Amino acid sequence: MNEESICQLVQAVQRNCDISDARHGADYSLCVYLMKMREYFRWEMKLPFGATLEKDQVGSWLQAREKMWEELEQAELATIEIEGRCFNPFDADRINARLEPHGLVYSGGLGNKAKPHFVLGDLERHTQAGGYDIFVVASEHARDLTAPPAMTLDHKIFLRRESLRRMLWEQLESWRWSRADNALGRAFACYDFEHSLSSSLDAMTDREIDAVLLHEEGEYEAGVRLGGQWELMLLDLAHTPVELMARAVRDHLADCLVTLPTLATEGRDASIHFFLGNLSNMRKEIFPGLDEAYRQWHESGDTEPLSAIAGAGRAHWERLAYSMMDLHREAGKHAVQCIGDLVAESFL
Repeated sequence: MNEESICQLVQAVQRNCDISDARHGADYSLCVYLMKMREYFRWEMKLPFGATLEKDQVGSWLQAREKMWEELEQAELATIEIEGRCFNPFDADRINARLEPHGLVYSGGLGNKAKPHFVLGDLERHTQAGGYDIFVVASEHARDLTAPPAMTLDHKIFLRRESLRRMLWEQLESWRWSRADNALGRAFACYDFEHSLSSSLDAMTDREIDAVLLHEEGEYEAGVRLGGQWELMLLDLAHTPVELMARAVRDHLADCLVTLPTLATEGRDASIHFFLGNLSNMRKEIFPGLDEAYRQWHESGDTEPLSAIAGAGRAHWERLAYSMMDLHREAGKHAVQCIGDLVAESFL
């Protein structure tokens, strides 16, 4: 592929990203939306973290972006053309078979509320382990507003270094408003962010990309256990509060299978703090026992409470996931309320 072909590819992927954002930009609260848009502006303008953003410039860009989204809201996602062949934008396998020789990597999948996520970037490395392929994306050339640091698609795990680094920066900025003595603050305290922002972000990214991989390995294992029925259920739960519950259940299963026992066994203090500090409100709500185990570990330094809660969680969340799928198998879309009630009765 020559430079012109790569440029056209970037534009095609970015257009699909823009279409996705046009459809789902209203999914966020106003505060979260504005924060994401500010950092999206920083990424698009290639500005360094910590650089002052001009209010008027950001405002003009925001207005132009929202106007473009209005024009794209009804547009259909386009096929991706590479060297004269067209591919479905979700066919990452065949697209990557074409791109990898050129040092590029692509991912396309569905996230929360069935929002499509696309990314095109430089391929840092491609390895294989445990029956799955691991792709690490370095610099990103096309992306949507929400940039998940990782995604598991079938037998492929995609880790996005730049997106993880940016997420860490966003969390650091948010934490600095209050500087609370919490798990996230303790994770940041393991680095010298006050004097060496860039190198600290690099060091934390290097460490936490391994922890993110642990979660995705757990996701893969959870997918093997739960099968395709789980994804069918998620589609019927999309755009309901119960979807967040279901995703939290599977995330806990994944982490109890791999992430938590590994971090506890290896004594990765900084990553344990970050893991707990990065849990969503839903995940905290349905798994209060995890916070108690973390408190015991933080006070004593003994990882046994974390290992114990991981063992209990493996059995609990897998059993709950199967029960949720049984309800969905019986009633389909009409099972939403019953599934929500079941999760609400099954906190651990």
